Amino acid sequence: MTHSGAYVYDPDRPAGSLHLRAARVLEGNWTGTSTVPSHGLYPHQWSWDSAFIAIGLRHLSPLRAQTELETLLGAQWGDGRIPHIVFNPSVPLDAYFPSPDFWRSSTAGRAAGAPRTVQTSGIVQPPVHALAAWLVHQADPGLSRSRSFLSRMYPRLAAWHRYLLHRRDLGGGGLASVVHPWEQGMDNSPCWDAPLSRVTPAAPRSFRRADLDHGSAEDRPTDLDYGRYVRLATDYRDGGYAEGAGEFAVEDPAFNALLIASEHALAAIAQELGAAGTARHARAERLTAALVERLWDPAEGMFFCRDVYGGDGRGGETYGGDARDEGESGALGSERRSPESGAHGSERGSRSGALAPEQHSAESGALGSERRSRQSGAHVSEQRSRAGALIPERSVAGLLPLILPALPRDIAATLVRTAGGPHFGLGGVARLAPSYDLTGHAFDPHRYWRGPAWFNTNWLLERGLRLHGEHGRAEELRAALLETADTSGFAEYVDPYTGEACGALGFSWTAALTLDLLHEPARADQADRPDRADRADQSTHVVSHPGHRAFDKAQGTPPHTSHASHTPHSSFETGAKGGDRG
Repeated sequence: MTHSGAYVYDPDRPAGSLHLRAARVLEGNWTGTSTVPSHGLYPHQWSWDSAFIAIGLRHLSPLRAQTELETLLGAQWGDGRIPHIVFNPSVPLDAYFPSPDFWRSSTAGRAAGAPRTVQTSGIVQPPVHALAAWLVHQADPGLSRSRSFLSRMYPRLAAWHRYLLHRRDLGGGGLASVVHPWEQGMDNSPCWDAPLSRVTPAAPRSFRRADLDHGSAEDRPTDLDYGRYVRLATDYRDGGYAEGAGEFAVEDPAFNALLIASEHALAAIAQELGAAGTARHARAERLTAALVERLWDPAEGMFFCRDVYGGDGRGGETYGGDARDEGESGALGSERRSPESGAHGSERGSRSGALAPEQHSAESGALGSERRSRQSGAHVSEQRSRAGALIPERSVAGLLPLILPALPRDIAATLVRTAGGPHFGLGGVARLAPSYDLTGHAFDPHRYWRGPAWFNTNWLLERGLRLHGEHGRAEELRAALLETADTSGFAEYVDPYTGEACGALGFSWTAALTLDLLHEPARADQADRPDRADRADQSTHVVSHPGHRAFDKAQGTPPHTSHASHTPHSSFETGAKGGDRG
């Protein structure tokens, strides 16, 4: 405790070390029950941000990491969706657009089971949550078990996956579709240009672009694209957040890869709670097969997005090019048509012991509505299913299936070559993998998701490289990530060539994933190479630090808390970024 009465986390690291500075970023962005991405630009809780933040927080405070996820899932909707923003009621409405009064979740989302006491958005973000929950549990299993962390999280995570696998299978091939560019997380990617071209933009005077208050117009979405974002969100809201009625539906390889990775994690959680988990592993493998069938292009050596409503309706074609006969069913078509049978039903029917709470919650309360309405209008996908068309834009999303353990070996090897080739330059001309093709027509090293490198996507690539035995390349990427985080001030994103900081500084997931890389260089191969010294922090050969218990006690982090009690930061700075994150 300092003389002023403030608590300071001291992990016995050198003053000014990368580890300590990353910890201070997360402490500065903590609100009391969750962590904002950035106080000035993103003053609420974001879904996949919180998952990545929890992964890093587990090294400082497993309790706080658990609280991060508990707060987010406390705002889950009755149909299972986890909203992409959970709004802090202490933040003024004009601090961010689209604000709670735009989404109107408690009224427009009533039929979908939106919570009444917490305001949220109505769209989702990539499903990293089960993976995050499992890693958080592993950081301190004793604490996790004493708080029944996994047994409380499991039914909510299972409902989240059911929502994506059943209600979002708009293409009929087993993969989840995003219905808005903001849902995929890579908001302004050129991958969305073609499907967005069908959308009539909202009138310019019907909204105010607050994002331009914080950045140059050259680095932001165009007015035309922004108008289309607003139109899609408005129509989705006005339709009661029902699925399948909009003009935008895209199967994205990164979104689905994260769903599959989280399905494997959910299997591990089920095993921890006393079930076999085999049905979930089997489902993850079938989803991997569907991903390859629907989105893999062997000629280009990477995965592409599929515009579900694109093409001429017959399916199987790429925009302007090669035909691929995919058919209507896909690897998981039978599972979509009979969600209560086969692998989907076997685990549900055989759960006992520690998993009993999920059975109860699935039959009653808010989460039970998913089962009762499975044959309702939410399944518009049954009438509109089509194979669509692949979108020939090379995004980093097309490399991220590398995180999947059941990915065929030849495909994994091809992805590694593509990552190091001229389009992404990893390990060569690019310091970090760019978000979009270096040679692409729309590449811009500073424009949101049209070229800059992001820490979360590169962290996922590092895990994928290591998973598939590319330890040398993984270690090079890890070192580049740590060096870039250090020199950029934990920037939101960076120029892929130079590492120049862009966007917000002191960004939470950058700090959190830096901590994860500092704590876990020993993924499989590090024990064989004890002589490797980290360039950014000489004390990184640690798996976890005992100081996190002291951090919990010093900070007075509460046990499981309600989402309604947000406490804003004392030096709260209002601001708005707007369209990039919805």
